[in-house]
Amino acid sequence: MIDRFKEGFQEEARELLGELEAALLELDQKRDAPEIVGRAFRALHTIKGSGAMFGFDDVAAFAHNFEAVFDRLRKGELAATTDLINLSLAAGDQIKTMLDAASGRGPADPARAAQILAGLEGLAGSPIAPSSSPGAHAGASAAPGAVVAWRIHFRPGPDVILNGTNPLLLFRELRELGPLEVQLDASHVPPLGEIDPERCYLAWSLLLRTAAGRVAIRDVFIFIEDECEIRVEPASGELPAAAVLPASLAPAQLPKAARDSGGMAAAGAAGVASSIRVSAEKLDQLVNLVGELVTVQARLSAVSARRDDPDIQSISEEIDRLTSELRENSMSIRMLPLRNTFERFRRLVHDLGMELHKQVDLVIEGASTELDKTVIDQLNDPLVHLIRNSMDHGIETPEARRAAGKPATATIRLCAQHSGAQVLIRVSDDGRGLDAAAVRARAVEQGLIDPSAQLSESALFSLILAPGFSTAKKVTDVSGRGVGMDVVRRSVETLRGSIEISSQPGAGFSVTLRLPLTLAIIDGLLVRVGEAYFVLPLAHSLECVELTRQDIHDSHGNHLANVRGETIPYIRLSEHFVIERPPPEHEQIMVVDTEEGHYGLVVDEVLGNHQTVIKNLGRLFRDVPMVSGATILGNGTVALILDPHRVVHNVVQLISERRRSDKPRRQARPAGPPVNHDQFKQRKNSIDVTER
Repeated sequence: MIDRFKEGFQEEARELLGELEAALLELDQKRDAPEIVGRAFRALHTIKGSGAMFGFDDVAAFAHNFEAVFDRLRKGELAATTDLINLSLAAGDQIKTMLDAASGRGPADPARAAQILAGLEGLAGSPIAPSSSPGAHAGASAAPGAVVAWRIHFRPGPDVILNGTNPLLLFRELRELGPLEVQLDASHVPPLGEIDPERCYLAWSLLLRTAAGRVAIRDVFIFIEDECEIRVEPASGELPAAAVLPASLAPAQLPKAARDSGGMAAAGAAGVASSIRVSAEKLDQLVNLVGELVTVQARLSAVSARRDDPDIQSISEEIDRLTSELRENSMSIRMLPLRNTFERFRRLVHDLGMELHKQVDLVIEGASTELDKTVIDQLNDPLVHLIRNSMDHGIETPEARRAAGKPATATIRLCAQHSGAQVLIRVSDDGRGLDAAAVRARAVEQGLIDPSAQLSESALFSLILAPGFSTAKKVTDVSGRGVGMDVVRRSVETLRGSIEISSQPGAGFSVTLRLPLTLAIIDGLLVRVGEAYFVLPLAHSLECVELTRQDIHDSHGNHLANVRGETIPYIRLSEHFVIERPPPEHEQIMVVDTEEGHYGLVVDEVLGNHQTVIKNLGRLFRDVPMVSGATILGNGTVALILDPHRVVHNVVQLISERRRSDKPRRQARPAGPPVNHDQFKQRKNSIDVTER
């Protein structure tokens, strides 16, 4: 039981440290913002009080001394300087290290903690009282001045204990401000048979003698004031001696309060909790079970379609509806906003700016955009590499920016937005941009392209994603080894996403990650080619049209079709995957939207919509780029899930390579009409396949 409470404290303490870090970084931009200082103070206050409750005495003591400095900052006795903010960030890191040490993930260096506190003392201009616990010295945090007696009336809400708050620990915190006398009011306690052990029926009248003001006293109750009755008034008399609890009563002697599994003592929420914590493992198990249910439902639909039984068909349709709703609900549970992920990078930009002596603002847009937690968990590394790349290679020094007529402070934008069943995440900067000539020269040097190759700008820029590619003239601690962008490419491919790169010389650089909303279940279109089945993601599919004999005749042997006035190249999946089958009487073109533009995928038959539970293909098929997974159909057949982007890109690359290899031989021929050696031919007034 205790271990569960400690785990709850660890989890919530790390969230509070994230809030503290965000407040400090925001304070770095807005030095005169008392509400930001208050956010940081409240986070520290909660960590201190809860750490002491759950036995994290070293964390509580360190946070107590750290909090004392922020208390002075909050009162206007200190200024928010760059040195104070940087040292406070280091102090937050030290608390994280202490939490890791308590979890058995490496030791915490006490010398480092002492060094940080000494630095805070130096900035404060006065010593921070050392203590082994927040309550070791009565009155340690009291402000200097005349001692005043205050009478405090405190009546907790009935659910305060159920929400995790122990009122007696609040009294211990009041004793830090000065001598405290406590009188109990038990007049509202019901008869024994009517007592609910999880409710609080008590009230207290307290007499506190302290040099601290009314605000400091009320701050002790800051996290429960919305659910309690609290009055703080100047005292006019003494409490009866018989009603006073002895000041020497040790915390260990205090009765235990009932606590919930979420855990933090001073952070009880008003009313009934509107959310609960569920482990990621349980959530993944739920989604897996829903996926299995979707597969079983597909089998039931197949059986229903074969039997002319109205009852079975009615049941099948009802289960289909319920399964669809369950699937949508279970997937929505895993959808989380990107805000927390994005906000973490403010610290990275801050630290790299200090290290590289560059002034950079991080602008976040679309932080409320939601994405599957599984995808979010794998986004950290690629985004770190993209931001480090912009900081080191893209953004100039303040002097260079001024010389170029730019503001000394650069901007990195981290944006997210929905695009159908995908999310676009863009990292852009207003730095120097890519040097196309340098990229080309480096690619030729590494043998990635032929010196005579004619590449479009997008194709040229995509070369920076190759393993080991770097245009940096020297390796630094930040980048230059040629592994960062390769990590980005591999991570995005693992997520079944794609990357788009754009740049303007002297104006900036932008990388857009196109990612699926989820990795578990997608809406797809089931198609058949011969005896093989494929699923095309519905998000990429535009329309389905028939490939007529007239289209084939008009294209003169080229794989082109006229779709609503637009000439679209198409790929026969039977030829591409070498599927032998007799020529079908009718064929259909699935028009898909890809990075190369609109393309058609020719299939024998489109069978209809299909809720697709994605299954991994295993190590044997890990390097098959065109297939992003598989699914099991209702009849037990396996259908491959195609990635239209990669299918088209693979064909275009094959054509480009074939054309380059045929170029010398074609140049040796006498002038005349070229011989069509390829399945696909460059089409006029549309996509130039050779350049791509």
